[in-house]
Amino acid sequence: MVGLIANHINLKKMTVEQSINRLEFLTSHIPRLLSEIEEANLSLKISPKKWSKKEIIGHLIDSATNNHQRFIRGQFELNPEISYNQDKWNEFNFYNDISGKQIISFWKFYNQQLMEIVKRIPKENLSKEVRIEDKSLTLAFLFIDYVKHLEHHLKQIVEY
Repeated sequence: MVGLIANHINLKKMTVEQSINRLEFLTSHIPRLLSEIEEANLSLKISPKKWSKKEIIGHLIDSATNNHQRFIRGQFELNPEISYNQDKWNEFNFYNDISGKQIISFWKFYNQQLMEIVKRIPKENLSKEVRIEDKSLTLAFLFIDYVKHLEHHLKQIVEY
């Protein structure tokens, strides 16, 4: 565990480059920790209105899906509007009914793909904006925020 803690950086003042490095770290280490959780524990819901650990991972997949659109469309469309209903996305993806191993693998590989995309976004495109509800946010902000959001939810599931 010491190696994992040593790699922790200040999440409040991250740059795009630091966020890429952080995502690389997370996709390299977190899947093993998630895989150590028994399937029954991954699926456990403490109340009908609370997400299970699998549903939290699923929420992160949904976030990846929507941010994938933002990172791509934001480069060639003028201020596209891309938002989603997180509860409905989670409900209709049926995460709690799907194998934990599959969900963990999908989360890992989807995030590795996003990381490769963001590494290649031209610097001038990072200042392009995407509308989310009533706000226009830059691609740089969205990626940094995406990694912070990811980490927030991962810490609800595992300690590292």
